[in-house]
Amino acid sequence: MTNHLTLNNGVEMPALGFGVFQTPPDETTTAVTSALSTGYRLIDTAAAYGNERGVGDAIRESGISRNEVFIESKVWISDYGYEETLHAFEKSARKLQVDVIDLFILHQALPGAFDKTIAAYKALEQLLADGKVRAIGVSNFMVEHLTALLEQTDIVPAVNQIEVHPYFQQRELQKFGAEHGILTQAWSPIGGITSYRGGDSKSTFEEPVILDIAKAHGKSAAQVMLRWHIQNGVQAIPKSVKPARIAENFDVFDFELTDDEIARIDALDTGVRGGPEPEVITLEAFGRDIPED
Repeated sequence: MTNHLTLNNGVEMPALGFGVFQTPPDETTTAVTSALSTGYRLIDTAAAYGNERGVGDAIRESGISRNEVFIESKVWISDYGYEETLHAFEKSARKLQVDVIDLFILHQALPGAFDKTIAAYKALEQLLADGKVRAIGVSNFMVEHLTALLEQTDIVPAVNQIEVHPYFQQRELQKFGAEHGILTQAWSPIGGITSYRGGDSKSTFEEPVILDIAKAHGKSAAQVMLRWHIQNGVQAIPKSVKPARIAENFDVFDFELTDDEIARIDALDTGVRGGPEPEVITLEAFGRDIPED
């Protein structure tokens, strides 16, 4: 099983990356530094996370050649529109301290202002043509959003970054992506989002099926879930600020799940989304200014 995946335009990206969602800006540089020293070579951030500069600082200070680190960032909905999205790239590139962003994607669909979404994506197409990004894509797009996008634009997204973990697998959306050459990238890949619900809800980390498989391999629940993604051809971006956990999450290339084990995890899907419903995303509710610096 290779530890790289090839996007629909031939660009290679690591099969496992490191995410910094909700990582405070003052902790980001330390976390990314730890990830890079562990061996991660894909860092996923976003304008809306407010920590692009910390990511850039860690990469610059690591001493690792720029072409060895795959940088991914996202345009927030407040910066949708053609010229606005071109400017969003300049803001992100400045904070990341790079000339080229490897993968630049739209953070959400705006169902109630899809014309802005289309204009933003056309700006991504221009950035790709200009060599300022190496690949473009989307995040949290459902089948209806992808269908409309494919009808109105020229370049098929390289990725769709969506919520995927054993309890929420979005199989139909993944299938649609695969049929069109769109790689599924998983956020909350080990179901961290299932740990915060409280009440009677169950966390993936306490799932007996996963713990049983983990015991059989001498691995942790998180490692089993990440291995499940890798063997399913899904790119995953776990996050942590703890060095030991960062290292643990990367140690998933020395074992394989059996077909039966994968099927057992596949059967855990509840269909319950942990993140916001895509149709509730509006500028009025979620808009925020993305600072210049």
